[in-house]
Amino acid sequence: MLNIDFTGRRALVAGVADDGGFGFAIAKSLAEAGASVCVATWPPALNIFNNLLERGKMDESRKMPDGSLLTFEKIYPLDAAFDTLADVPEDLKESKRYKGLGDFSIDGLVQRLTADFGSPSLDIVIHSLANGPEVKKPLMETSRAGYLAALSVSSYSLVSMVHRLAPLMRPKGSFLSLSYMAGERVVPGYGGGMSSAKAALESDTRTLAYEAGRRHGLRVNTISAGPYASRAASAIGIINAMVEYCATNSPLPEPLTAAEVGTAAAFLSSSLASGITGTTIYVDKGYHIMGMAVDREAPGTL
Repeated sequence: MLNIDFTGRRALVAGVADDGGFGFAIAKSLAEAGASVCVATWPPALNIFNNLLERGKMDESRKMPDGSLLTFEKIYPLDAAFDTLADVPEDLKESKRYKGLGDFSIDGLVQRLTADFGSPSLDIVIHSLANGPEVKKPLMETSRAGYLAALSVSSYSLVSMVHRLAPLMRPKGSFLSLSYMAGERVVPGYGGGMSSAKAALESDTRTLAYEAGRRHGLRVNTISAGPYASRAASAIGIINAMVEYCATNSPLPEPLTAAEVGTAAAFLSSSLASGITGTTIYVDKGYHIMGMAVDREAPGTL
């Protein structure tokens, strides 16, 4: 019988700050399959995340099928806008939400993982990172700084993480990121350069799959997930309307759940997907195949 067994495997999920998004759902799915899971959290959200865990505010969502609670092997601070600590402005280092955290750059994450577990020590890396400070602005009104910030955290960070974490990966390891269909089609309201960042992420996935595959024997894929009303997605401003529209117009007319993305991620990270790399996998109830809206009467409407 086919199954997914991550016993003895270690996963890093970058971009978990609460229990309401895809990152948490993926972490839980990997843990359910037996993986040891470490997470990396944006420094301004780190204290809140730790407090929620310690006070039991996420206990219900952490419940595993066997009745135990999802636990994280390590929780690391990570600001994926910075490759090294030297890249961080001094005023940010000394700010209240960053001071005392040590090296929270991508390189710092690599150093912490190496110190804690040695090398090689990773099997799965999940990139669940995105930030567009001007996401509510139309692309034509997006500043250069806002546009580059969106690409820096949402797409280039994957390049940096593959480069720096690949040497820590065990044979046949897997990198996986999260994209969105706005990278290939127009989604009005999803602005600030985020559509460009998702397009870059998908293009980089293909090139990184080739390079990481040839150099390290690693796979790189991305999931193009449908819209989901997570706390982070609320920054878009129209997320509820996006969810409703896609649910109405998809072949499977229902909202996407985070767990569905989590289980797809577990599959893509497993040996069952050993022949899949450089690929964008759609987990969106089929919305990506539609060429005409069906939320109104039209020829062929069922």
